[in-house]
Amino acid sequence: MNLLEATGVVKKYANHLALNNVDIHVPENEIFGLLGPNGAGKTTFIRIINHITMADQGEILFNGKPLTSKDIYRIGYLPEERGLYKKMKVGEQALYLAQLKGLSKKDAYNKLKYWFEKFEIGAWWDKKVEELSKGMQQKVQFIVTVLHEPKLLIFDEPFSGFDPINANLLKKEILELKENGATIIFSTHNMSSVEELCDNICLINKSKTILKGHVNEVKQAFKSNQVMINFIGDEELFKQQLNGNYHLQSIDEKQGSFLAKVQMKKESETNQLISSLLPDFKILGFNEILPSMDEVFIKAVQQSNANQ
Repeated sequence: MNLLEATGVVKKYANHLALNNVDIHVPENEIFGLLGPNGAGKTTFIRIINHITMADQGEILFNGKPLTSKDIYRIGYLPEERGLYKKMKVGEQALYLAQLKGLSKKDAYNKLKYWFEKFEIGAWWDKKVEELSKGMQQKVQFIVTVLHEPKLLIFDEPFSGFDPINANLLKKEILELKENGATIIFSTHNMSSVEELCDNICLINKSKTILKGHVNEVKQAFKSNQVMINFIGDEELFKQQLNGNYHLQSIDEKQGSFLAKVQMKKESETNQLISSLLPDFKILGFNEILPSMDEVFIKAVQQSNANQ
């Protein structure tokens, strides 16, 4: 079941078409990657979901019903551009923002104390925001975003400005939120995070949806029939065995064995290649090489630009 369904969404600003007939379906209880180059239309789409701006055309369903302003209380949004009141005390501001999300002061206080202890920032409760590092401020905003336990969470570049330790802390929390039933839209340029966290993705380029699907299926669609073979045997004989039927891209010796990267003409040649090698070589490993999400992103955008 999809928690959020956007169909035929169009948004224009003066002479600029920000979203052009965009369809996005976000499955319930998954981490959904909303990807695209700068200016593709991602932030516009997120702003429409949060009723910060409205679509000119199209329909957005939330939990099977048309999205309304009342649904915003069930959405948590962490924007890329952070914004806390610099002169206000951290705890006071967090309490204020939590109450705006519908929590009572007592519930907000208890929940905040729990999260502040969990993130080890309890000592900053009575400090002014301007005394906090950028990373500390982002932790506070993350807490305020998730505090009211929204059904849908939207994180726009959540790891921006974090060191690796705190980025991993945040990844762990995001996965835990998913385990506890949240649905998450995750917008980022960090493709390694997409591979770690996302179940499904949608790639927007120049206001249009150009690619969507499960991460593994998307990578399968962009593979180029390359395999990595780890073998023991004679290197020169291995090269001869390929006999021009396969392209040897690289071969390296590795602790008494060889690691060879081979380009095949088509996927169906896999069994034939293995059979031809088995009589003369000990095969330690044979793995299909799938493209990284970085490679998929670049190739899909290049193909889209070439077709426009």
